[in-house]
Amino acid sequence: MERYLDVRVEVATALATGRPVVALESTVFAHGLPHPVNLQAADAMEAAVRAEGAIPATIGLLRGRAIIGMTLDEIGELATTSAVAKVSVRDIAPVIAKRRPGATTVAATAALANTASISVMATGGIGGVHRGGEDSLDVSADIQALAGTPIAVVCAGAKSVLDLERTLEALETLGIPVIGFGTDEFPAFYSTASGLKLEHRADDPSDVATIVEVQGALRRRQGVLVVQPPPEDAAIPRAEVDRWIELALVEAVEAGIRGKDVTPFLLESVSRISRGRTLATNLALLESNARLAARIALHL
Repeated sequence: MERYLDVRVEVATALATGRPVVALESTVFAHGLPHPVNLQAADAMEAAVRAEGAIPATIGLLRGRAIIGMTLDEIGELATTSAVAKVSVRDIAPVIAKRRPGATTVAATAALANTASISVMATGGIGGVHRGGEDSLDVSADIQALAGTPIAVVCAGAKSVLDLERTLEALETLGIPVIGFGTDEFPAFYSTASGLKLEHRADDPSDVATIVEVQGALRRRQGVLVVQPPPEDAAIPRAEVDRWIELALVEAVEAGIRGKDVTPFLLESVSRISRGRTLATNLALLESNARLAARIALHL
């Protein structure tokens, strides 16, 4: 396995000595944010993890190996190379075998983090059921990965360009615990509230860690999804975001965008239509989620 999996020394040492480690996905830097903001976000997320006393482990694929704990230069390579693959679980082996550079989604990051014995990861928002997914069956592999990978994923809910109600239903159907951190509602990514009530809430990272420990002790195969709203000073009213998304959806249809290209296209369009407001919120919630993930990891 070591031939294809490169767990960097700092991460390996932390895991061996019981220090907390937080995995970070790389797709957000390569496909979700424009340059040079993407590199600033990577630096901010890693700094937030370190500030809480944990070790960041950004995951990506380079030169025929899955790297657990990329350097900022390596993240920069993924973030500035045009032919970087967007890697979900199904793509890990083919992309490694072809020695292509690849940025890992939530699903692929969770899978590789679990292989490396990392129990917590942070991201902006998970993928989920796309709008119109009841007809197209377009559902992100992130959902299935959470159903079969025992890891805690900290996020601001599902990306708001998705069908949040059906996404929450899918999570429930697959038996994935969804814990609202400081909230009783499923966050709407850019917005604090979605109107979708949650069954479970925690207000302290140690309480979340206990839930994760119980899930593991009972050998449940599902991960734990920890959702927190974006920082209050960066959140945008839901009605405004919905209006921008409707405009972006029209653009996507007119441009013939399909499959895994839909979400990046919509996020970029919404950022443009909002004149950068959603981008600023995205950056704020990424850092906030990284910080919370580290605080949870400290208690595991």
